[in-house]
Amino acid sequence: MESKAHDDAADAARPRIDKIVDARAARDEQAVSKANEAIAIRPKRGKLTLLSRRIYNVFLYHAQRQGVDQPTYTIGLSELIDDARFTSNNTELLKSHIRDMQATTIEWHTSSGATRQWTSTQLLGPVVIHEPGRGQACTITWSYPEPIRERLVRPAHYTRVLLEISSQMRSYAAAVLYELGARYLTSPGRLTMREDVIWWASVLTGRSDITAVDYRILHRDTIKKALVELDTLSDDFRMEVVEHKRGRKVEELQFRVCPKPQPSLEGLRESARNVFDLELVERVIALGFRRSDAQDLYATTDEGVLRAAVDHVEQRTKNSALPPLKSTAAYLRDALKKQYAGAGEGAGAPAEAPAARPPSVEEKLQQLRADWDHHKLVEARALFAEMAEAERSAWIARFEAERLAELAAPIARAWRRDGIHSRIAESSFFRWLAQLVWPGGVTDKELLEFAMSRAA
Repeated sequence: MESKAHDDAADAARPRIDKIVDARAARDEQAVSKANEAIAIRPKRGKLTLLSRRIYNVFLYHAQRQGVDQPTYTIGLSELIDDARFTSNNTELLKSHIRDMQATTIEWHTSSGATRQWTSTQLLGPVVIHEPGRGQACTITWSYPEPIRERLVRPAHYTRVLLEISSQMRSYAAAVLYELGARYLTSPGRLTMREDVIWWASVLTGRSDITAVDYRILHRDTIKKALVELDTLSDDFRMEVVEHKRGRKVEELQFRVCPKPQPSLEGLRESARNVFDLELVERVIALGFRRSDAQDLYATTDEGVLRAAVDHVEQRTKNSALPPLKSTAAYLRDALKKQYAGAGEGAGAPAEAPAARPPSVEEKLQQLRADWDHHKLVEARALFAEMAEAERSAWIARFEAERLAELAAPIARAWRRDGIHSRIAESSFFRWLAQLVWPGGVTDKELLEFAMSRAA
């Protein structure tokens, strides 16, 4: 009976599964033609983050679809959030990343024959978020500085960047290397530009304030991790660092792009373990963070920077010669804010963090809703474990029919390989299951009862 139920569920789902290949192909072709000059951006002022780079790529994608003749570009705010994989409804956080882009100054070098031109400009022009009121869709409008608008929206020399891949990168450095790899994959020597270590440190971290670099730390915390992550998420190529030394000191770097043969199944399993580092999340929790906060911190922070900061805080707490920390969580946040690790040999450790600002009512509600969503995911996992095998198979078949086409490519591959046992993909399944089992948004009454039950 169970076998027949499984076959019936699969047969019912098959017409929709047949559409998955076409849907995946269309989604994988969602690419932005990114000007080569805009790939290895070295900020001259300000900073760039992983999320700001995602947002910028999504802006470029939609601007190119709307055309170079448009002075401004507009899309739905929800569309931006979906395309950039911004897993939060916190528009204040989104605004802060947009401000970072507006405050970042870049230099643009172009040449034509004997003529050369240097342009210094902002990365992004004015941005407007329009919220018409309850029940109506919000929109976001943006523009580019006029001197580089056409070069961005209709570039003469560009690299096709797949949003599906770039949006899955977990570190800023990996996102940069992915775009550089895509650019130099078809070049004769498959070697990137050769620049000094400080230049690469700025480009790979999105920071403009780096004046000295300990290469050992840069390689350990940024470059090595980014290369492993890129190897996991890119099917087309991997990259390796080429060090140019004077004596024993590494002074300049290049990266070599290596076309990748079809990876083995075992290789995919091994590399996947290195991208979503659950052990690092547990270390953050041990420093005083709630699980949901630790997961958010991991998702929005460069992994190399986070790992270095956690290492430092752990060492600091073990140092009996210093007074104990009042709050290890606050100390970690301060370390991340200053990003002292890897900034240079003379960089100092962060001072004791001041008392954190009490969260606003809106922030508390936002966090409570996030905790509620995680709570329902855990309940969905427990409910699934209690189901009969036929019922489980039916839910899995329905998930593959309805949701698989919308998953990011690396997560979809993980699901096809390991199914419900995939550490990377199983949370997508249980989040989807929770939404179907408990449809509709959480009510104020349910949130209040949930908050009271946790406080008890």
